[in-house]
Amino acid sequence: LDYGLAEKIANGAVILDVRTEKEFKMDHIDGSINISLGTIRERYIELDTNRTYITCCSHGLRSVKALAILKERGFRNVFNGGAWVDLEKIVPKNK
Repeated sequence: LDYGLAEKIANGAVILDVRTEKEFKMDHIDGSINISLGTIRERYIELDTNRTYITCCSHGLRSVKALAILKERGFRNVFNGGAWVDLEKIVPKNK
């Protein structure tokens, strides 16, 4: 499912990788930020409710949960990007 994610990213949406810090360190999308699903209930305050976020993880399960948590906390512009390796394919390369 692509909710115009490439366009959202081009317009400044933030990619929020909710995998663990260890997973994120192994590889991730350039420019994405990492707040693991396990810490998002505390760390969501680091995010700006006015920005657009696209959640991703390894397979797409944690990103759905993170999206639900953020929506419960007042975030309106949050979209599920699913697996980060799939999402990476639509991210414009900064080269």
